[in-house]
Amino acid sequence: MLVKRRLLREEITYSVAKDKDVNILHQLDYWPQRNRFFRYINAHRDLVEELVSHHLGIPSSKCRAADMVDWMNGSFNLCVPVSVEGFNRVIIRFPLPYRVGERPCPGNGDEKVRCEAGAYAWLRQECSEVPIPDLYGFGLSTGQRFTHIQQLPFLRRLYHKFLHRCSSLLGFPVPTKFVPHKNNLSNTLPPYLVIEYIEKWDMLSTVWDDQDSDKTLRTNLFRGLSKIMLCLSRVSFPKIGSFVIDDNGFLCLANRPLTIMLQDLENEHIPVEMPKDRTFTSVDAYVNSLLLCHDNRLAFQPNAVNDEADCVSQMTALALMRCIRPQFFSGRLNHGPFVFALTDLHPSNILVDKEWNIRSIIDLEWAASIPLEFIGPPSWLTRQAIDCIDGDEYDERRKEFMDVFENEEKDYSASYNIRRALVMQQSWEKRTFWYTMALRSPTGMHSVFYNRLQTLYEKDHAENTEFFLITSKYWRPQARQFIASRVKDKELYDKELRGAFEEPEKC
Repeated sequence: MLVKRRLLREEITYSVAKDKDVNILHQLDYWPQRNRFFRYINAHRDLVEELVSHHLGIPSSKCRAADMVDWMNGSFNLCVPVSVEGFNRVIIRFPLPYRVGERPCPGNGDEKVRCEAGAYAWLRQECSEVPIPDLYGFGLSTGQRFTHIQQLPFLRRLYHKFLHRCSSLLGFPVPTKFVPHKNNLSNTLPPYLVIEYIEKWDMLSTVWDDQDSDKTLRTNLFRGLSKIMLCLSRVSFPKIGSFVIDDNGFLCLANRPLTIMLQDLENEHIPVEMPKDRTFTSVDAYVNSLLLCHDNRLAFQPNAVNDEADCVSQMTALALMRCIRPQFFSGRLNHGPFVFALTDLHPSNILVDKEWNIRSIIDLEWAASIPLEFIGPPSWLTRQAIDCIDGDEYDERRKEFMDVFENEEKDYSASYNIRRALVMQQSWEKRTFWYTMALRSPTGMHSVFYNRLQTLYEKDHAENTEFFLITSKYWRPQARQFIASRVKDKELYDKELRGAFEEPEKC
């Protein structure tokens, strides 16, 4: 007898699971890992309180971690509210080790925290008008802890200000306001951030469906989004990557561009072949590296293909994505400018007031310096998955967004030579928008390629079996053997998946 199994957000039946493109067999282990992790943190709530008190510079007796029933968690983080006597509530946020690939790739949790702290530091330094919570401090699995200078004693603040001024006058790099802070605390807990808890305002995702038909509200939202995007992109960088705060408290653009896809793939034991210290100085190199991630998903995910025909189709898509790439990216932008972006800015990360004015961006994970042609209108304007977007419906909302964006850019255009709105419009007309969306979606790339990109060329090829059989062989040598091995892996996966849904025999 087949039984339901528990995923993180819902229960699932075998009949539904067997048709999923994602690795459900791997995801079935999330729920027990989640429970173990939550119990572990709950058993160390006293240490949670000590960590918060350490970064706020107050006695731990003034801190009280919330009960487990009041904890919050998203796809990649656990948030534990902590009440602080005489202070606003804060959140201590832990990356979920079973979601960020900590087991197959040790150090991923530290990487995620360092990059998010780097994003906070850069935004406060360069884009203070972007509304974000305060970051009070963060800690790594190594025991290193960094505290915002405002939370440290007066003499330490004075010394830091002196160091900051001297470094600036002498032309040396200036440290961030996050200072390495020695401590004798236990190194028991995983990496974390201590962040201001913003309890006012509405999460956009909770009001979107009921009110998105109101154009006035949408205009206010689009104006806020445009201002944020323009503010972030007014500074240019020499390379593609993510900011980190180094061991001495300095801000460095020295990490691989940490987007959601990388740790998501690594979590499933799929190699991305992008070391943590890898940055890119050209769009070509970055796109090639992302395509390699898709290659490896096809090669390593046990249920990456449904059958021989599906495998051939995916191989063809990957081969052609490389072939057509130069037609979607401008050669004059190959080496920059590169601009900062919040690559996972979705409605659950945006707090708005009743008029849909943006009041805070509450999640800065997956932020990076990326190619200018990767910047575009939010993909969620119609609340549809990337491989299910109704093109006409999306274009209508996109035009509405671009009207607002262009109007807002008039206040920024003097600060840079390349108009962002023009690049975004050209990206839409050339379908670069869809190419970049395909690059960002491991499971959606195949559909986006055939529905949005292949149709630019010879449409009849989509119905030509010989075209697929020939082209797929140029994705990699020994294509026939690869196809056979992938189909065999899928058969084994199906067998193991069914076994995972079978009711255990009673003794």
